[in-house]
Order: sequence, then C-alpha cells, then structure tokens
Amino acid sequence: MAIVHMKDIVKRYSSHIVLDNIDLDIAYGEILGLLGPNGAGKTTLIHALAGIHGFDSGAIEVFGKEQKANLLEIKRQIGLVTQEITLFTDLTAKENLAFFGGVYGLKGEKLKKRIDETLEFVGLSEHARKLPAKFSGGMKRRLNIACALVHRPKFLIMDEPTVGIDPQSRNHILETIRQLNQQGTTILYTTHYIEEIQNLASRVVIMDQGHIIANGTIDELVKKIQYEEKIKLEVAAPTDDLLERLRKLDGVKQVLKNEKEIHIISQVESGNLDRVLSIAREFGGIHSISAEKPTLEDVFLTLTGKRLRDGGEEE
Repeated sequence: MAIVHMKDIVKRYSSHIVLDNIDLDIAYGEILGLLGPNGAGKTTLIHALAGIHGFDSGAIEVFGKEQKANLLEIKRQIGLVTQEITLFTDLTAKENLAFFGGVYGLKGEKLKKRIDETLEFVGLSEHARKLPAKFSGGMKRRLNIACALVHRPKFLIMDEPTVGIDPQSRNHILETIRQLNQQGTTILYTTHYIEEIQNLASRVVIMDQGHIIANGTIDELVKKIQYEEKIKLEVAAPTDDLLERLRKLDGVKQVLKNEKEIHIISQVESGNLDRVLSIAREFGGIHSISAEKPTLEDVFLTLTGKRLRDGGEEE
C-alpha cells in the first residue's frame, strides 16, 4: 500500500519543464533513495510533495488523501529535513524544538516530553540549553533533523541531510535514520553520496532532466546493465588522444574521466581489457587497471552520463 501516490506531475518555470509527467509511489515503511544529477528535478519534486510549491498538472495523494484538499492535515504528519540548515541561532536547541513542535500543534507536557525524547534520540540531550551557533556542523545537522522529528511524523523527507559534515556525524545520522525506519517511519532520502543510498535504501529512483529514468531495488537496477562490463584505468596523463582511442574500440559504450582515472563501459565479453591495456601502454604511465562488476554508481553513470557527486558532464 502506498503512503504517497504521484500521478502525471508536471511543473514548469516559464517555458522550462522541470517535472515532466512524474509517476511515483512510495510504499509504507520503505526507505526510498532518490538520485539524480544537479538540475534533475529532485528538489522540485520534494517541494511539490511536501506542499511547499504547487504544480501545474497531475495529482498527489498522501496517506490516501488528495493533497490539495487536505494540505494542512497532511503537512502535520510529514517531517521535512532541508538541505539548508533551518535553525534559529538566537534560540537554544531546546527552544528550537519547542518552536517547531508548536508549529505542528504540540503544546504543554506533550511538547515537553517530545522535546526531551527527540534530543536524546539525536544525541543532543546534554546540549539542550546551548545555542546552535556554538555547535559543530554535525551537531547542527542533527538538531536540524530533530526539528523535523519532534512531532513524530509518519513520513519523513530528507534532502541532502549529511552535506558538509565529518564521517562520525554522518554515521550517527545514518544510524538514526535506520532506527526511525525500524520504528515504522517511511523515508524519502536524497543525497549525492551513493554509498549512503547503498547502505540505507530498500528501493532507488533515478531522475534526470525532469524524468524518472530508473526505479527498483539496487539488485534490480544493477541487473539492467549486466550486459556491460566496467574497466577502471588509472594513468599518469589521461590525454584527449588516449580517451579518443579508447572510445573507438569495438563494444565500448562510454568513456568517462575523473582526474587520473578513466572508466570504460563495454559490452560484456567484449575482450577489451587486453586492448585497453595495449593502448594505454602506448601513452605510458599506467598506475593500475582492473575489471569490475557493475555497481549502483555504474547504473547512474550509464543512464545519465554523469557522476553523482558533482553532476559533471561526460568528458
């Protein structure tokens, strides 16, 4: 059963179509990972789903109710963690939670109890009376998440919740997300860190240019490119001439460069490993070469021609 049902969602800005007839269901209890290069339409989709921005056509149902007719009721049951940290720097951690809890209709002893429970859940109880200005980046992110959790939402939307923080804080946040999901919270999670999706998501949706271009479990998506093989080559100087020679090999579908690494996608059993090595030797300075099994990142590269982390174009 779907907690979210989006049908034929279209969103335009002037003549530019940002969401082009999007269909998406999110099942109760799942963590759905949403991936896409910069400009794919992910944030617009999130804002439409959360009721922040309208859309031009289509329909959204949340909790089995039509969104536009029940927007306030739906918003009270949704938590939104924004990419930008949305905290009041002149209020303590506890006061921030009191404000956001009040917005969601909590008050009195119930609000006080929720504040204490939420601060403990995100590991900030001992910092309850401190100002966020004195917090580390990771602590601010955790407090930002707490503000979206204080009312115990049934559905949580998380837009890049781990941007710019240290590995320890990231691990703490990821563990918090797992616990929330185990307690029954449905989560829509978007990130530029593909390893987070691999560790968290029960299903993955990939967007590009306003379209959903892939939808399934990680295993299902990887199977879609099993007819391909990936060769990773690291060289001293990945020149344009080398890249062009590799692209001309029979069976090669894609060649992408990331600093000194070259990623070559070929048809499976093309026998290109030896050919790649032979060509690379002509240009000298080979550091390493290996053939790898397809991964979720390879699916993303194959479908979009871009790297997730920086949204860079194919080179």
